[in-house]
Amino acid sequence: YGVNTSRINVNNKSKIILGVKMSDSNEKITNLIEKDNVVLFMKGTPDFPQCGFSANVVGILKYFGVKFLSINVLDDNEIREGIKEYSDWPTIPQIYINKEFIGGCDILREMAENGEIIDLLKKNKISFEISKDE
Repeated sequence: YGVNTSRINVNNKSKIILGVKMSDSNEKITNLIEKDNVVLFMKGTPDFPQCGFSANVVGILKYFGVKFLSINVLDDNEIREGIKEYSDWPTIPQIYINKEFIGGCDILREMAENGEIIDLLKKNKISFEISKDE
């Protein structure tokens, strides 16, 4: 478990508390990210996305034939709020490749448009095949 350093304000004086254990939501999120090489935190499911940004990311991953684990943040508010703190990224969807936070919809879309996604997938040894249906 990671050891975090937290500051609390007591009578306008800042104190540092050492040895605070990783929060339960951080531990849960870490465990989810470690379950697969590509993990998508999204609103809804790949078959029934609940927001346009999540739908776009699913579409990009499907276009490139990338297998991924999806986590519906609407099923668990602790994960929905915790993932934003975990990644220090304010929005959902969020994609992780080999435990590394890549970004959200805009970043993935830009990478798909400029071809960087292919380099990212190759570098991380993620198998893909560009869809011929699109």
